[in-house]
Amino acid sequence: MAELFVKQAKEYSESRPTYPQQLFDFIASKSISNDLAWDVGTGTGQAALSLAAIYNNVITTDTSPAQLELAAPHPNITYRCTTTVVAMDELQTKVGSQSTFDLVAVAQAMQWFDRLAFYDRAKWLLKKPGGVLAAWCYTTPEVVATIDAVFHIFYTVDSQPYWDSARGACGRKYETAEFPFEPVDGHKDTWPVPFNAEKEMDLEGFFTYLRSWSAYQTAKEKGVELLTGDVVDRFTAAWSGDGVTRKTKVFPVYLRIGKVGSS
Repeated sequence: MAELFVKQAKEYSESRPTYPQQLFDFIASKSISNDLAWDVGTGTGQAALSLAAIYNNVITTDTSPAQLELAAPHPNITYRCTTTVVAMDELQTKVGSQSTFDLVAVAQAMQWFDRLAFYDRAKWLLKKPGGVLAAWCYTTPEVVATIDAVFHIFYTVDSQPYWDSARGACGRKYETAEFPFEPVDGHKDTWPVPFNAEKEMDLEGFFTYLRSWSAYQTAKEKGVELLTGDVVDRFTAAWSGDGVTRKTKVFPVYLRIGKVGSS
């Protein structure tokens, strides 16, 4: 995961959306207490800052030193760099002790994990019963029909050959068969709960977002420029074709949430 974003860590930090407060309020309402959380694959810490406003202590980990260097400091947050597959001794040293965490959170990162190994470690850390695992992702942005049509071609045709296959889990909203957790209180299952995130960007900010993609970096390394002059012109025309400069991007967010039992 680290190598996919290390070369565009600054673009990632500047352009990725923050998540809606309703998402964090919902997660916190399902936690048995709000003392300790682990934010896995924190990147540049977008989710960690919101978690730190609710949870007293947030341990965050990522495999990319370049991204962690761009993370904002906060008195409730501890940032730590780990190996790609966190062994149990590293888990205890850098994250915490067995059955001590109220929440394990994963924002836009679970598609890169060895999920079965990750689930085992999350279960080991979470308080029993009732500790919560919350994993969420956002899908492609939505603006207005004219811009969305240009984006759809760019995403599904131009950039598609350069996406890692693991990225498809986001398109499927994390609706995977394996999610060995129980439904949280008030819910019948663990299937994705929808939210919306918004990001204010002008056109150049939108291009920065596109350049933050792992697919953009992969194409660049293969000598392919995805944002060619023709593509830029199509986006520019759609962006202000009705005389309005668009700034708000809506990113649909999908939350998979469950809790551990007594064993």
